[in-house]
Amino acid sequence: MIGLDTNVLVRYLVEDDPSQSRRASKLIEGAVERGEELFISDVVMCETVWVLSSAYSFSRSEICDVLGNLLRARSAVFTSSDRLARSLESYRKGKGDFADYLIRELAIAAGADSVATFDRKLLKEPGFQKP
Repeated sequence: MIGLDTNVLVRYLVEDDPSQSRRASKLIEGAVERGEELFISDVVMCETVWVLSSAYSFSRSEICDVLGNLLRARSAVFTSSDRLARSLESYRKGKGDFADYLIRELAIAAGADSVATFDRKLLKEPGFQKP
């Protein structure tokens, strides 16, 4: 198994730097061909969303499509694909950031009833409360 850092995953997804994108593609596609798994952490998923939206102006819908494809990739391994899928669905429908919804999912998995936040837009959604 190979763990992917955000910069390798982003180079592979956006192909913006010919040299680094080629190297990222060779690594990822080579691993897939060999049947080797690729670990993508929750942190990498959050950073990828941030980079795609802020640096590359991907829309929320485009980001959801990209992350959805990653979650369905046979070679990709996640800490919890179900938790990420729920976070992605909330991100698709909600007003918060992907990281907000993943924080909620992680808190619930740890036994919390809700997440205390000052973020007003999140307070209208289940699983968030005022401090």
